[in-house]
Amino acid sequence: MPTIPYLILGAGIAGLSSSYHCGHEGCVILERKPHAFGHVASEQVDGFTWDEGPHVSFTGHPYVRELFESSVGGRLLDFPTAVGNWFHGHWIDHPAQSNLYQAPEEIRDACVRSFLDSRATGDQVSADPGNYAEWLDKAFGPEFVGFFPGPYTRKYWTVEPEQLGTEWVGGRVFRPDVQDILNGAQGPLDRQTHYIKTVRYPEHGGYQSFIESLAKGATLHLNCEVVSIDLVSRLVLTADGREWHYESLINTLPLPVFVSLCVQSTEEMKRAASELDCSRLLLVNVSAPHPTRRPEHWLYVYDEDMISTRINFTESLSPGNAPEGHTGIQVEIYSSRYRPWPGDEDQIKAKVVEELVRMKLLDSAEVGKAFVRRTDWANVIFTTGTSGLLDLIWKGLEPFGLLRELEDLSPLTEWSGSEAPAFGPLIMAGRFGQWKYFWSDDCVLRGRQIGEVRKAR
Repeated sequence: MPTIPYLILGAGIAGLSSSYHCGHEGCVILERKPHAFGHVASEQVDGFTWDEGPHVSFTGHPYVRELFESSVGGRLLDFPTAVGNWFHGHWIDHPAQSNLYQAPEEIRDACVRSFLDSRATGDQVSADPGNYAEWLDKAFGPEFVGFFPGPYTRKYWTVEPEQLGTEWVGGRVFRPDVQDILNGAQGPLDRQTHYIKTVRYPEHGGYQSFIESLAKGATLHLNCEVVSIDLVSRLVLTADGREWHYESLINTLPLPVFVSLCVQSTEEMKRAASELDCSRLLLVNVSAPHPTRRPEHWLYVYDEDMISTRINFTESLSPGNAPEGHTGIQVEIYSSRYRPWPGDEDQIKAKVVEELVRMKLLDSAEVGKAFVRRTDWANVIFTTGTSGLLDLIWKGLEPFGLLRELEDLSPLTEWSGSEAPAFGPLIMAGRFGQWKYFWSDDCVLRGRQIGEVRKAR
């Protein structure tokens, strides 16, 4: 087989975008699964369209907006979001910190007092908190943290807030001022305070439809699992016995997997990679022959005696996602090395259905039809030790063609105004390849960045 100019590992958004922007004619993509699109693949079952979680586009990047719109031929829905919270039998609009008027009076009063106490000595959040727990306490006060983000952190991130760093937060957690808290404890504010205010979603085909244009013309090898990577010989072996020689390698595989496959990885690199943390996801998809019982597009569940963590309603994102008069309820449950699964899949499925009935989202257990999907790589968990582990791994890969980047230890990438990096023959891309807090637009833009730099050479 001739040497491939760009060999890309993984056919998720970052891999497809890299091939699209480098030029499909010079790229080959190897994908272990029987389909492309990675975590944004959509599945059709019995007239329902299911995504892997509540995927919606809220990007502010004009290039990505135009790309997605073009991919669906302009057939998309653009709407304001309705997001809610379930808190011990109470429905509270999201974010809870600016909608405390809907919380029980005793809890509301305790949260307001604690918040005011936390601000009594001035704005302390900028005082470089050592971890996410300190950030939360300074932002909201310990009472609110104990009722809301503390429990949710354990359910969603699967760790204690003390274990997380703060670099990933960015604008993802609304930090209200004193007046917001006081007004929000009396009644609804006159503005939306969630960082996602309006979203776009395809009319048909699920979120995957936004990405399909990236795959047109790509050279894709599905059911093609990588089993070895030699960075010196620039040779990749796959489980079917084939050898793939390359000039440049673009990796989007999870970093711990990539390190384990590299012939040149040292024991120190392997240890560091094994200590990187990522959650696992179990999706319970429940369909029922009755309409949606709530107005929200998605919601968060704070109760720690419930395993349901986040819930979305597929037909609320697009009527084309479900048969008319039916509801498709998708429930997320998370696990990691720190938080074991709360039972086997059948037990989890039964528990979720029971909780949906309890929340009155499902009329009865008898009408619900449920199935389960599992994802072993869900959310990168940015602990206080993550950057040190990444630094060790990147240093170990430098002799084999990886060029360091200014933000390669940060969970976030600033796309506007930052100077494009230089690339060697080894390039990392995507949420798991770069070990970043990336959304779909970030993955598209990473592929575009790689393509632009390569074409400029």
